[in-house]
Amino acid sequence: MLLFAGAWRCARMSIRDMSPKIPSRRLFGLDILAAGFDEAVELLAQSAAGGDGCARVVVTPNVDHIVRLDKDRTLRQIYARADFIFADGMPVLWASRLLRRPLPARVTGADLFVAMCHEAVTHDWRVALIGGMPGQEAMIRERFETYYPGLRIDVTCPSMSFEPLGEEGERIASRIRETAPHLIFVCLGLPKQEYWAMRHAPTLPRGVIFCVGAAMEFAIGMQRRAPHWVQRIGAEWLWRLVSNPRRLWRRYLVEDTRFLSLCWREWRERAV
Repeated sequence: MLLFAGAWRCARMSIRDMSPKIPSRRLFGLDILAAGFDEAVELLAQSAAGGDGCARVVVTPNVDHIVRLDKDRTLRQIYARADFIFADGMPVLWASRLLRRPLPARVTGADLFVAMCHEAVTHDWRVALIGGMPGQEAMIRERFETYYPGLRIDVTCPSMSFEPLGEEGERIASRIRETAPHLIFVCLGLPKQEYWAMRHAPTLPRGVIFCVGAAMEFAIGMQRRAPHWVQRIGAEWLWRLVSNPRRLWRRYLVEDTRFLSLCWREWRERAV
């Protein structure tokens, strides 16, 4: 835990000054910001433009994250120390209302990725991305140029044996320190992206680190995202399940059903 203490202290001192008007809701052991999407983008853009102190970390919990965090106390403690926590999944939004801690809107990592890329083009910000399969750097850069012309992006595709707290993780952090980007997208999935972000945030001179999983693949057309109407009714998980059943059936149909019991436990604890 000492590895992450510096990141927490550095980040929390700054976040109180930056977002005094955005309240949070305590849900599932996390202080989730009660922000609309436009508010979230504005807040993150202000942080990216600030360029002082150290990098700050964004996480976007969905049902799968909350279930996994409940099983792993160490990961939960690290995850909860992120600077910006936004609710990704519609079930999390519904649960907040049932538990009388209402959140105004869903703020997904996939939507933030796209919005912040446009912000980067507008403001001529430097961007770093960690993700993709080994050897895909050139292809990914070409796709970003197609979808976001003029985006200044540096792409690093880690090895298949990547360890966020190991030598490769440190080499990537050193590379990012040299370029000092405004935005860092870490697309490695839970928990690798969170471990890397919280370990290295205090060593980076500036920027906002986004732990956003598969968001890159949606943002540059490597995967097709669910239509907006599917997203609005909270069925994006079903769309993804149908699109990739062999990979996701157990997570969505077995493991994530535990979210219902976590909601029940949360309600009982609040009722006491």
